[in-house]
Amino acid sequence: MASDDQIIKVVGDRFCVPYTMELLVKRKIQSFTNAHFDVFDTTGNVLLQVDGGVWNFQKKRVMKDPAGLPVITLREKALSWKQQWLIHQGESSERNHFLFSVQRSNALQIKNNLDVFLASQFKEDGRDFRVSGSFTSLSFKVRRGNSIIAEVSHNVTWGSCKGKQSFKVKVYPEVDYAFIVALLVIMNENENA
Repeated sequence: MASDDQIIKVVGDRFCVPYTMELLVKRKIQSFTNAHFDVFDTTGNVLLQVDGGVWNFQKKRVMKDPAGLPVITLREKALSWKQQWLIHQGESSERNHFLFSVQRSNALQIKNNLDVFLASQFKEDGRDFRVSGSFTSLSFKVRRGNSIIAEVSHNVTWGSCKGKQSFKVKVYPEVDYAFIVALLVIMNENENA
C-alpha cells in the first residue's frame, strides 16, 4: 500500500483505492447534441457517469456519481490554441473550486499527448502528469514522472461505427480513478474535435 505522499488524489479521497482498479468505460452518442459515458467496475456496478454536448462551440462535460450528484465539471476553453480544458469541483466554475487543467502538449501534434497541471501545486519544470497517446487508436498511458499510473485501451468494435465506443481502464493502487476517467473523456473529445 502506498504512503500518504504516494497517493494521487486529484478529484477526491473516495476515488482512491488500495488495489489496482479495472474499469470498463462505455461511450454512446445519445442524440445529435449529446454524448454519454458510463463507468463500470468489474462486477458491472455503475461508478460514474459523464454527460455533455457533442457539437457545442464550448464543450462542457459533467461527471456525476451513481446518485446523480455532480463530482466535477470539465470545460473546454473557447478558442484555445492547445485545446485547453479547465476542471472544477461539482458544477462550479469559481476559481476556489478549480482542480486542474489539461492541454495538448503541442498545438501542431499528430500524436495526441496531453499535459496536466494541478491547481494546488506550482512546479518549475511544468506539468504534473503526462498523457501519452497512440498514433492509431484512442489508447493511452498516464505518467507521473517516469511512472505509469494508469493505462487505457480502446476496444474497436462494430459499435464504434455507430457512435458507441468502449475502453478498458487499468488504474494502479492509490490513484484517483475519477481523475483518470476525466482524462479519458478529454482525450476522446480532443480526438473527435
